Amino acid sequence: MSAVSASSETVGRGLRLALAAAQVAHENRGEDILILDTRRLTSMFDYFVIVTGTSRRQLHAISEQIDRVLEDQLGDQRLGIEGFQDSRWILLDYGDVVIHLFDPETRQYYALEELWADAPRVPFPHPDVPDPLAP
Repeated sequence: MSAVSASSETVGRGLRLALAAAQVAHENRGEDILILDTRRLTSMFDYFVIVTGTSRRQLHAISEQIDRVLEDQLGDQRLGIEGFQDSRWILLDYGDVVIHLFDPETRQYYALEELWADAPRVPFPHPDVPDPLAP
């Protein structure tokens, strides 16, 4: 928990959540993980995390693990979830951070990274931020 405390002094809540979600997705074999910084483009949220999963089961597992980590370890609360039943595109809304979990075809179809092409990409793992999940 000390890494979370230390990082919160230098890094905003949204970035910590986005990096933690990306890390969880990576640990659950998510692919093509991308974090977009949308702060200059919209006031509705600060970051998008975009992840591809290879199966419905994997997308569910990633979604559930992200919820567990962000809620239990980082003390945040999910505001909404969409698409869990269909599992082609699961959207997790954490206010400052919106997490998109796609199957490959749906990610290609909606092409969010092209739609939000003006959003800077956040390096993952971020070189200047302590691991938000480190003990």
